Amino acid sequence: MLMGALLLAGFATFAQSKTAAKSDDQKWKVRLRVITVIPPSSSYDYSSTSDITISKAVVPELDFTYFFTKNLAAELILGTTKHTVKLKPNSGTATELGKVWLLPPTLNLQYHIPLKGVTPYIGAGINYTIFYGAKDQALALSYKNKVGFSTQIGADFAISDKWFINVDIKKLFLKTDVSVKAPAVTLQDVKINPFIIGVGIGTRF
Repeated sequence: MLMGALLLAGFATFAQSKTAAKSDDQKWKVRLRVITVIPPSSSYDYSSTSDITISKAVVPELDFTYFFTKNLAAELILGTTKHTVKLKPNSGTATELGKVWLLPPTLNLQYHIPLKGVTPYIGAGINYTIFYGAKDQALALSYKNKVGFSTQIGADFAISDKWFINVDIKKLFLKTDVSVKAPAVTLQDVKINPFIIGVGIGTRF
């Protein structure tokens, strides 16, 4: 019985050290989220009588996280969204100006706090937003690609040694210039500035 207990204790110690070593070797996390992109209710108050509004969007998002240490990591976020742009007067019906796709690849530097069963984190970084696929309803519009900034807070909730549920909230600080060809005018610093709320599943390897 004593020999069996010693063998069992040795096996448990070996298994724990192997698991810890394996955990230390897992430098990557990959997450697949469903995100809701929520721009501000007012994007460009260029006159006292009307404004520009940008619609919400719900899309999938993929991100890759690399851990330099157990706390410090970098996350690359990939996703694209389609939005409807409207001219909204203070009174009356809004006029649709068209639709446009946004591709805002974002790189955040993160700090993770590993706890039992949950790993909260905060992050901040930079994004470059590409506007493409614009379809005009009434005017010939073009959008200028811009660099912006990103902040982030979230948490990973473990469901096994490898898999976890993720909840994440980001705020992108982004403006663009919208050019109208007919009549020729440029609306500068139209605010996109969306909140991005996401829920998804991830794995570590």
